[in-house]
Amino acid sequence: MNGRFWTFEDLNEIAQLEKECFSDDAWNVRMLAESFLSGRFIGVLLEEDGVITAYGGISYTEGEGELELIATAEMYRRCGRAQRVLDDLVGEAKKRGVKKIFLEVRVSNTPALMFYLNYGFQGLYARSRYYANGEDAIVMKKEL
Repeated sequence: MNGRFWTFEDLNEIAQLEKECFSDDAWNVRMLAESFLSGRFIGVLLEEDGVITAYGGISYTEGEGELELIATAEMYRRCGRAQRVLDDLVGEAKKRGVKKIFLEVRVSNTPALMFYLNYGFQGLYARSRYYANGEDAIVMKKEL
């Protein structure tokens, strides 16, 4: 398992994995490229035998970051890859002066909620009808 920063060449493969993981709200290549090229984005991924197995990205500004996306290919879930991606993202965010990270997660996504709580994120409030299908989101925060 090799960890590294995203390159522009990775965006198509990340978009494909994003579509597999989040069919309804998947980021497309254009959305990924806009974040990637913003100059205020950290993207890390894990790969095995040249294939991306997990990825994540944080946008940041003025001491605050937002976990924009994180996912693991289905066959690699529950073996610590998301933890490794988040560890790498948080470490890089700290180097850039980020003091707190925010995220939104579906209220129905119990595994993700538990993952974030165990990682030290705290629930702040709900955003009603945040997702395209009308589902609410929980906004969470972690102080670094």
